[in-house]
Amino acid sequence: MSSTPPDDGVLLEEAPGDPGADSTPHVNVAAVFIGLMATMLLASLNQTILATALPTIVGELHGVDQMTWVITGFILASTVVMPMYGRLSDLFGRRPVILTAIGLFMVGSVVGALANSIEILIVSRVIQGLGGGGLMILSQAAIADVVPARQRGKYMGAMGAVFAVSSVAGPLLGGWFTEGPGWRWAMWFNIPIGVLAIVLVSIFLNIPHVKSKNMPKLDYLGMALVAGATTTLVLVCTWGGTRYDWTSPTIIGLIIATIVLAVAFVRAESRAESPVIPLGLFSERNFVLCVLAAICVGMVMFGSLGYMPTYIQMVTGVSATMAGLLMTPMMGSMLIFSIGSGIIVSRTGRYKFFPVVGTVIMALGMFLLSNLHPESPRWELLGGLAVLGMGVGLSMQILTLVVQNTFPGAIVGTATASVNYFRQVGATVGSALVGAVFASRLTSLLADAMGGQAPAGGGDSHSLTPEMVNGLPAGAREAIVTAYNDALLPIFLWMAPLGIIAAIIMSFVKEHALKETVEKTVEPVGADA
Repeated sequence: MSSTPPDDGVLLEEAPGDPGADSTPHVNVAAVFIGLMATMLLASLNQTILATALPTIVGELHGVDQMTWVITGFILASTVVMPMYGRLSDLFGRRPVILTAIGLFMVGSVVGALANSIEILIVSRVIQGLGGGGLMILSQAAIADVVPARQRGKYMGAMGAVFAVSSVAGPLLGGWFTEGPGWRWAMWFNIPIGVLAIVLVSIFLNIPHVKSKNMPKLDYLGMALVAGATTTLVLVCTWGGTRYDWTSPTIIGLIIATIVLAVAFVRAESRAESPVIPLGLFSERNFVLCVLAAICVGMVMFGSLGYMPTYIQMVTGVSATMAGLLMTPMMGSMLIFSIGSGIIVSRTGRYKFFPVVGTVIMALGMFLLSNLHPESPRWELLGGLAVLGMGVGLSMQILTLVVQNTFPGAIVGTATASVNYFRQVGATVGSALVGAVFASRLTSLLADAMGGQAPAGGGDSHSLTPEMVNGLPAGAREAIVTAYNDALLPIFLWMAPLGIIAAIIMSFVKEHALKETVEKTVEPVGADA
């Protein structure tokens, strides 16, 4: 069996013959799951809801050169706080921590709805991310509190389906809001969902959590160091080669800062009483392999998903709503294969096959998308998106299940948060790199395409909107469309090998039998080391 990292509590596991072993007493699993799906919906929807609105937003707020940060700001903030939420929920229980995260998310939504500049919008996205990071990982961690690993596959599959639907419904809703009441309603829309999530979590998420008498000693230093290291890493990826040369003192300084902060974090965690990411997690082979694969999956998925709706609008000339609709093949395939793989895992207890095959299919999807051009038939676009969604659906949620099955219940929140943190690091770096390279290539290609002239109707390349491009003469429109195509799609080809790398990594995972019982924990959170 798996070894347990030190300092993480006393494990009390009920005997297999105990009638109460398969579920948490006095908890309605279905009702709990409704509340958890609401929180996942709130967070995952907002990773992509501005994707189709982004061309209009940056045109209206004059911020094409800062477009990357509207997406990256949310992902970065959510990434930074994931390990903290996981540890805090293990110490204090899931419900109060989730409610705090929902509150933060709603505050960010209000700020974004009232934003009158691109800078304020980016700040609002950061605040949303500070809440959204908790919602994404705690909704998964809480499942492990009430469902044994053998049955967890179908629940994780359904959670993956919620993520799939919201990831693509986000651009669709964003497009509808942009063409209807305005893109700001993509922010106001979060408020009723947030209120609903608060009600559901408050009523149904009543998971027993037994704590020791002593107050926990939080790892503030570890939290600060992981936040600093993640932020400097993303700044390197975002600014390198665009705002600053890779050899500039600023980039070199950020690289050095990232290394120093990472080393300091490891040192601090080795001494902390309640580390935010226990180093003992890395003694488990499956955890390390899942972390590496999750980084690759995150880079591919979010590096493509964040900018594909913008590409569709600009290159095909369709409306924001139609761009969202054209993303539905990805949603459909993610939905079907996430749920299907989860059901099969629950019935057979076998899971290693899915992420290995899924990541190969994901690489194939990126290759297919990279071969698109402005004259490509619509079915090629839809087919590439469907293949990409199939690969993600087969692999993403299974990685979390493997990690949860590796560790005891006392630290399942921390373990879940940690693997999701590294996936989000991949997502943040992938989104930042794609965004930075895309923006840099696009600015250069647009300058060449427009010949230094402002487009008809006023504005410049920093204020281009789909409507403006569609109103240009055929020659100018074709040049701009070609610039968008050539700026983005070659990047997808460069990212395709990450799927193959992830498949090779996951082939070394040891497939342990899935646990048949729910583990109960007592947290000695204030115990001395």
